[in-house]
Amino acid sequence: MACLLTLLIMLVLSSLDAQVPEVLDFVRTDVFDEGPTPACHAATIVETTPGRLLTAWFGGSYEGAKDVGIYLARSRGQDWSEPRQLVAAPVVDGDTLPCWNPVLFQSQSKRLYLFFKVGPNPREWRGAVVTSDDDGATWTKPAYLPEGFLGPVRNKPVETEPGVILCGSSTESPTTDAWRVHLERYREATDTWEKVAVPNSRDFEIIQPAILRHGGDTLQILCRSKHDRLIGSWSYDGGASWTDADSLPVPNANSGVDALTLSTGNFLLVNNPLPMGDDWWNGRNVLDVAFSTDGVDWLPLVDLERHEEGEYSYPAIIQAADGTVHVVYTYDRKKIRHARFRLVTAR
Repeated sequence: MACLLTLLIMLVLSSLDAQVPEVLDFVRTDVFDEGPTPACHAATIVETTPGRLLTAWFGGSYEGAKDVGIYLARSRGQDWSEPRQLVAAPVVDGDTLPCWNPVLFQSQSKRLYLFFKVGPNPREWRGAVVTSDDDGATWTKPAYLPEGFLGPVRNKPVETEPGVILCGSSTESPTTDAWRVHLERYREATDTWEKVAVPNSRDFEIIQPAILRHGGDTLQILCRSKHDRLIGSWSYDGGASWTDADSLPVPNANSGVDALTLSTGNFLLVNNPLPMGDDWWNGRNVLDVAFSTDGVDWLPLVDLERHEEGEYSYPAIIQAADGTVHVVYTYDRKKIRHARFRLVTAR
């Protein structure tokens, strides 16, 4: 029986390996040479019109400092504009609070959203948003989401039907530090939010879900965890309900991931594929992109960074209209790096 199981696993991996595309025109550049702040982290990226990219991140003296705001840069082609501050750290009840985890997303209505968080730490922050209806040229003033809602906590949402935006979200308990994942559904027409639970009978410590679309009403989330691997869940009704969270055979260094459904229907995952260490930054010295045909079995595709030490983390990944894959990520907390490449499937 064990031999048969081993043979089946080998056949699955062999079939997957045969479908792994070739990476071409791989280029890495930095969004800026000299940053506007000493530290930066948590980049996000969106293509608003063909060839026009926006990226944003939080920056300040250090993560959680009272001067941390949201910064933005734009690109047409290879060069990025000079970064500018889009949101300054707000003063709330006489206290200046840092900003966290921006998420860019453009809906089918062409409204451009930049969700972010405001608060002293991830256990006590609240969700906020600015929007643009002119391709990011001008933005609304920051507004808080309804009490209890965070919006997409780190990764891009998906639009499950026109005007219905499904966001992967999570909380970190201020009393127990328990990590728990949920979904939040936003309806543009009514400007209303609702929460969707993710069953977690084994009390996995999970946050920051990335959402994959599998066609029809099937969705999958991949979550960062404290368990040296990714934890996932499935929905077969467009995100209205989810299966019990379960572990996946994908190593993760307790660091944020992002995932992408390609135009071919296959999938990419950006991940720090090492075990977590004693300190939070351990395992973030390697950042790679993996490929899958089913969202369960993944094979390494290309290394974005591989070093003996350092932090290369918190990626965001999209596929542009011309098929190019774009990834932005933290480069040692000093820069935001942009990688791009094309995929060609062998015939």
